[in-house]
Parts: sequence; C-alpha cells; structure tokens
Amino acid sequence: MKITIIGTGYVGLVTGSCLAETGNDVLCIDIDKDKVEKMQNGIVPIYEPHLDVLFERNIDAGRLTFSTNLHQGLDFGEVIFLALPTPEDEDGSADLKYVLGVAKEIGEYITSYKVIVDKSTVPVGTAEKVKETIAENAKTDFDVVSNPEFLREGFAVDDFLKPERIVIGTSSDRAKNIMQRLYNPFVRSGNPIIIMDEKSAELTKYATNSFLATKITFMNEIANYCQKVGADVDKVRLGMGTDSRIGKRFLFPGIGYGGSCFPKDVKALHKSGNDINHHFKILEAVVDINENQKTILFPEILEYFKNDLNDKTIGIWGLAFKPETDDIREAPALYMIDKLLEAGAKIKVFDPEAMDNVKAKYGDKLYYANDMYETSKDVDALLICTEWSIFRTPDFEKLRQLMNNHVIFDGRNLYDIEEIKTQKFSYRSVGRQFI
Repeated sequence: MKITIIGTGYVGLVTGSCLAETGNDVLCIDIDKDKVEKMQNGIVPIYEPHLDVLFERNIDAGRLTFSTNLHQGLDFGEVIFLALPTPEDEDGSADLKYVLGVAKEIGEYITSYKVIVDKSTVPVGTAEKVKETIAENAKTDFDVVSNPEFLREGFAVDDFLKPERIVIGTSSDRAKNIMQRLYNPFVRSGNPIIIMDEKSAELTKYATNSFLATKITFMNEIANYCQKVGADVDKVRLGMGTDSRIGKRFLFPGIGYGGSCFPKDVKALHKSGNDINHHFKILEAVVDINENQKTILFPEILEYFKNDLNDKTIGIWGLAFKPETDDIREAPALYMIDKLLEAGAKIKVFDPEAMDNVKAKYGDKLYYANDMYETSKDVDALLICTEWSIFRTPDFEKLRQLMNNHVIFDGRNLYDIEEIKTQKFSYRSVGRQFI
C-alpha cells in the first residue's frame, strides 16, 4: 500500500518506519523543514531503541521518504495517518487545532477515496469532528477511522511490530477491510485486531492510560502509608503482584509518572467527563496525588540538611521521565530540580540520553556531567530520578571516595535495603525503611 503519515513525532515516525518494514511505501510529512532535511539525510530526530535500524534500512530501500509538502502527501497515500500533537489546553482538555486544521486541508484537496486514520490520542467524538470538517469541502468519498496507538516510549518499535492487540474504530466495511489488510502482517501470531465503533476506540486509549496511571498512583499511596507505619512496600508489592487479578506490572512505587501520555490523557479524560457533568473523582485524585508524589523526597532532603540547602551540591542521576527515552515531558526530575534550585542548592546532572533536552530548558543553571561518576564528584547528596540500568549496580566504593557526604535519595527504589546497609550509605527511598 501507499501510506502517508502526517506528523513525525514519536508516534508518526515509529508508525511510518514499521509500516515501511512490511513492504509499504510510506511518505512522512512534517512542517519542520530542518527536521525533514535531517531525516532525508538519514538522521533520526528522536531517540528510540531499534528505530534507527528500521529507519535506515527502509530509506535505503526507497520505501520511506519525507517531505514538507502536505498536498504531495494527500496525493500519495491511500491511507493517511494523522499523527499530530494534541497538546494539553489550559483547562486540561486536548487541543485539536492541529488535527482539525489538517482535516480542513484534506477536505479541500483530496480527489479520490482515502482512509483518514486518527492515530493521535484524541477525545471521544473526534472522529465525528474530523469527518464533519473534511466533509465541508470534500468532493469525493472518504472514511475516518480511529486507530489509537499503544506504544511505550523505549519499547515503541517492539510494541508496533508485535502488538498485544490492534484497535480499529470504524463503521465502514470498506475502511475496515483496508485497515485489516494493512495490519495483518503484524498479528500473524494470533493477537487480535479488535473492530469497534469510533467512539469506543477513542475511549479505549484514554481508559487504558488512565487505568495504568491509577494503578501506579495507588501503589505510591500504599508506599507513602508504608513509610509512616513501618511496613516495607517491596514486600507488599510482591504479595499483591502474585494475585492474578492484579498482576505484577505497574506496581513499582516511586516519585510519580511523567511523559507525554499519562499526565495529558488522565487530565483530558477528567475534563471531558466534567464537560458532560460526569465527574471522574478517581482521576481527580490521581492527578493531585501524582503532582505531590513527584517531589515526595524533597522534604526528606530538606530534613537531612536541617532546612538549609544553600551552597549544598546535589547530584542527580536520571532526567528523562523513564529509561530508554530522551523525553523529559512532565519528568519528575524537573520538578525536583525546580525545588532544589529554589532552595538554593547547586545541581550536577547526568542522563544517558536526555542531557540536551534538559540543557535547552535550564541552560547554565545546572552542571552537566559526562557520566554518572562525574555527577557524584564532590556532591553532598545523590538523588536518583530515573531507573536507567546503568544506575542499578554502581561501584559504591568509588561513590564513597567521590562524594562529600554519603547519602542517597532514591526515587526509584533501585537498591536492596539489606545490601545498601553493607555499603555504609545513608539511604532514603519510597515506602521503605530509612537507613
């Protein structure tokens, strides 16, 4: 098939590269000329494991191309994916101006049947709005399909190539057949393509992300309670996770969730409920608790230093909102950095991938180390905000030699309590005994 992808962020670029991998001809459209030029020269503009391999292979094969010309893209593809930003508006709702703006141009320009696919995470009823917007000027048949993505940053390529399920929202048999033919190569192992109406497909994405965010938040509340009563959240987590009704995943406590999906999607679903007088009280609590959780270790740092952080230097390991990505959107590390700077602390930081993005935000307010041990040199405390694998087994003896003060504040509970006791560090984590 000939496929057009409009928007080359995480979702658009992964979608385009993976669809090209199964033999489709894919044209990716973006308004950012510099970004398109880099991609035309074989430069991947984002960090996502394994994406570079697919990207380069399909460019070399001529199946993956890039342009800034939207009309070229509308001519090219029989299936047109909208992978456009839906940023959070001031009231928490999803801003559809980019999606509807492109929909207007689609209606004005297409001259033959197209399947328009909403790949972006959009509120319930967006497919109807897109269809109405296109129909205002369209002089040919078209269908609008809701096809939400379920891609985890850091695992997006694997998630696309080997999906647990594919959700397609459409009331058109013609569009359904085209989408099934497009996706059949990805479900040969038997995982389902689930066909439903457009509104149910749109809500499925919001419901999924909101449930996972709620699960994380519940575990963080349990961790905070454990801290007060002297229970060990790790043992509680293991006891809960072996129950098949609950499962082991998303039960790891820490300093909250971040990223481009969970914070935005939870707020958007909460706002869309309020708009029709349906109050998602549980989601309101999730938002509030997660905001507080991001800085849950800040009072512990203050207490340790007797409420005086002036001229104290804090080293931070991990800046991205999760490992295996350079994405710092809503990252807990940024909230901690802001609190520490406001309190007068000096900060040294290191992250394997997110340094450039953080430097673009903070400039010379921070010291940017070349590696995890340089971050630790002459610091008064070490704060861990992202659970990158390289932080899991540090050389504690080397840390003792480098650090002015032997204390670790661990926002991701990376270390075993009994083991850390032998390392002669003061250690404070989330929902576990302080040592």
